Amino acid sequence: MQVHGSCLCQGVRYEIAGPLGKASYCHCSRCRKWSGSALLGYAGVARQDFRWTTGEDLLGRFPSSERVFRVFCSRCGSTLAAWPSDPAVESVWVMMGTLDDDPGVRPSLHIFVGSKAPWFEMTDELPKHQERTA
Repeated sequence: MQVHGSCLCQGVRYEIAGPLGKASYCHCSRCRKWSGSALLGYAGVARQDFRWTTGEDLLGRFPSSERVFRVFCSRCGSTLAAWPSDPAVESVWVMMGTLDDDPGVRPSLHIFVGSKAPWFEMTDELPKHQERTA
């Protein structure tokens, strides 16, 4: 299965050559600020299955913590991926809003609901975790 994704201006494109892993909705303040929304949908991908196909020179990186830096298009600002700072970590996290194809997975839970936007009401039946899950 191959899944493609891109930024808003189409300057950056990527492809995923393997299955996507666990998908979640994150409500932490960093993801809210980064996405400009109440939550951010993301899915794990094996690093070996992910590759940038065009526009790698347009990628910006922001170290949002010691563990992760956030990757975005420096031209249009699209939030693309969260990348582990440790090269030994075998997964990256792709922002589901940038996918151009059906990834075959759906978010299965909400994380960091303890810091969710006070104006956002969760109306689905997915499990809700106050913090991160393993």
